[in-house]
Amino acid sequence: MIIIGEKLNSTLKSVRPAMENYDAAFVQELAKKQYEAGANYIDLNAGMFYKDEPERLEWLVKTVQEAVDIPLSIDSPSPKALEKALRANTNSKPIINSITDEKERYNPILPLVTEFKTGVIALCMDDEGMPETVEDRFKIGARLIEKLTKAGVQPEDIYIDPMVRPIGTGSHYGIVAIETIRKVKTEYPEVHIACGLSNISFGIPVRKLMNQTFLVSAMTAGMDGAILDPLDKKLMSFLYATEALLGYDDFCMNYMTKFREGSLEV
Repeated sequence: MIIIGEKLNSTLKSVRPAMENYDAAFVQELAKKQYEAGANYIDLNAGMFYKDEPERLEWLVKTVQEAVDIPLSIDSPSPKALEKALRANTNSKPIINSITDEKERYNPILPLVTEFKTGVIALCMDDEGMPETVEDRFKIGARLIEKLTKAGVQPEDIYIDPMVRPIGTGSHYGIVAIETIRKVKTEYPEVHIACGLSNISFGIPVRKLMNQTFLVSAMTAGMDGAILDPLDKKLMSFLYATEALLGYDDFCMNYMTKFREGSLEV
């Protein structure tokens, strides 16, 4: 499972003051905690700082990579901010988060993907907006995969985001996301999924319970990557248990290791 740690995001009230004040110690400690908790990538988002996002994102990249040797997910819709951050990156291959099939977003971001040879999260969204059905999301995802691979992006560097939307705003959004994941992985097994996990529970109570349940359901459908909180010990426990149940953990060795480490929580 590809785990993209979501905690260094300027939309989080607990994190924004540290970013605003250039608190390197706070940022580095949070990056280390996510890495130690199992993150494979650290997502960096400075989008709340509209006036100087490029400089803020560049600072985040430089600050985090001083603390952890782990690839970064550079999270911005701004080509200028992405380019500045990518030029500052010295860690291994980053992921651009994200591209869509909207012309105004696809056209300026694709050259960054190819120039810097990054991975890329591709959202199932186009100029007509956010699709409602599995069929429409899959069509957009398939179109993005075909366009990206034609441009030279390897399938294993593509991470499809099925556009997880809050189940509290539409009772069909859970199953639509799950079945989109299933269809993408069936048709394009080499392509990864990078699901924004906690979007499913926005606006409803006991969000962690819904996130945990959605994680298991989505993994069963073929999800092999997620943007999530690796510091949520119970969520990570569900992840390790599901990997074992689905046969991705030979003889439950990783599950047993996590148990011995005290990483499992019930």
